[in-house]
Amino acid sequence: MDANSLKAFLGIVDQGSFSEAAEALHLTQPAISKRLAALENQLGTKLIERGHREIRVTEAGARLLPHARRILDEIHNARMALSADDGIISGELEIIASHHIGLHHLPNWLRGFVSDYPEVTVNLQFMESDAAYSQMLKRNAELAFVTLSDSMGSEFVVYEQWSDPMAFVVGASHELAVGKNASLEDLAKYPALLPDTTTATYRAVSRLFLEANLPLKQQIPTNYLETIKMMASVGLGWSVLPVSMVDESLHQLDTGFPVSRVLGAVGLSGRHLSPAATALLGIVHDEEANQTT
Repeated sequence: MDANSLKAFLGIVDQGSFSEAAEALHLTQPAISKRLAALENQLGTKLIERGHREIRVTEAGARLLPHARRILDEIHNARMALSADDGIISGELEIIASHHIGLHHLPNWLRGFVSDYPEVTVNLQFMESDAAYSQMLKRNAELAFVTLSDSMGSEFVVYEQWSDPMAFVVGASHELAVGKNASLEDLAKYPALLPDTTTATYRAVSRLFLEANLPLKQQIPTNYLETIKMMASVGLGWSVLPVSMVDESLHQLDTGFPVSRVLGAVGLSGRHLSPAATALLGIVHDEEANQTT
């Protein structure tokens, strides 16, 4: 099977359309269609059915998917094995970062990386952690810096991880800001400003309130922690934010229930890292180790 034909097949499946696959692979739509047709002719079966508004992967196409990804992963691994011989770190590095990591961690990492490895072009995407996992499975990035998830599958490998302690906070003008301590019962009387229900932070806080048989009044959910911080600072409700984000605009509360999440760098199991990715991970390890000492 031709690698380019497999890339075309996976591109159509991952993008959900021939035109978007062509754009992602920098090809014309007829070229994508031709590569798919060549693969289907070689295998003697239809892999994708094209409808008026959508495409559908056939049963044969679904069976081919994991094999196609493994074949291209092995081609990638062979290239990485050969590139390791020349000792030169160059080329493109595709990475994903959550918005919080992008604001509060990534600048320090990239400052050193860009200085040490000027021949590497860093292509960076910002997105929520759940979306990052999906993009990684499609091989759209080599590394993702995200909040680690309990539901993370065996397809992923964690290269680096570090704890991100969090704090219950309110704005300085909030009624609860008169004291240092606040019970969950106190918090339950006010609106909660928390990320979406799918996030690790929400699940941790929700579990505390569920176990205490207390209501959680979620208001204006957003996954942008800077936005949550702003809303809490002006008194719209209480929140739980990384300790590193707490400043004079917020009042920290002690509920007696510590909350923390784990951030980390993940890659795909069975897919070797490029020298550039390995070099970046080295910088990440050193920077985060220095932060905890």
